Amino acid sequence: MANLKELRNRITSIGNTMKITSAMKMVSAAKLKKAQDAIVQMRPYASKLTEILQKASSTLESGENAYGESRDGNRTCLVVITSNRGLCGAFNSSIVKRAKAYMLDKDEEISIVAIGKKAADAFRDDSHLVERNPELWDNINFEAASLYAEKLMAAYLADEYDKVVLVYNSFRNAAVQEPTVEQMLPISIDTEGPHDSTEYLYEPSKTEILEDLIPTSLKTQFFASLLDANASEHGARMTAMHKATDNANDLRDDLKLDYNKARQAAITNEILEIVGGADALA
Repeated sequence: MANLKELRNRITSIGNTMKITSAMKMVSAAKLKKAQDAIVQMRPYASKLTEILQKASSTLESGENAYGESRDGNRTCLVVITSNRGLCGAFNSSIVKRAKAYMLDKDEEISIVAIGKKAADAFRDDSHLVERNPELWDNINFEAASLYAEKLMAAYLADEYDKVVLVYNSFRNAAVQEPTVEQMLPISIDTEGPHDSTEYLYEPSKTEILEDLIPTSLKTQFFASLLDANASEHGARMTAMHKATDNANDLRDDLKLDYNKARQAAITNEILEIVGGADALA
């Protein structure tokens, strides 16, 4: 058993660690509320935009939608979205594993774009890594997301890639984040859903409307994936720090019990030595 000084030092150290994990939990809880509000406000707009896009695109002729062309090539841009910091449980590792699983499952020529330092670090020695962008994660806003989405769209139109795929954590609740693989380009039109027979009049023409609507929808999709991942990070960190605080508290309780036992044993030995000395003098 460790001596009393070592046990005291360990108890003090664990107490200090608990203060840090508890503070990080509270900070993440506050940030999670803000991130959740952003998603709640975003989803109705994104849903309605997708609905309009589906209705307007359902009657498009082949070749009228440059972003919806299905190509025979296998060049894929894999956008892996992680955070810049750790201490958030399996948030980052689950995305890296999902991205690697995609690379193994698909017979495709993969080019990795890493959003966040953790993705860049994970694929640092991988020859498939073509770009790192940790700055985008530090300041998530629609303007920055739009600019980067435009860059991906331009690369697709320039025939640099045949497909653009996003890999990110989809937010379910504070304790559950679901690794998600989502195709961004080419866009797919849902032809299996319920058919809307209503005829619409478009002003200006449908083609002109879609020329603006489709890029806006793609920018919104990319921004929504960043918001989802951001909320997932704070939820994962809050949960991880809550568990860390609980574990530290249990460990501190065990050490206090060991400390009290060691202290009692030391007192008992001291009493026995005194009694033994008194008997020897008698």
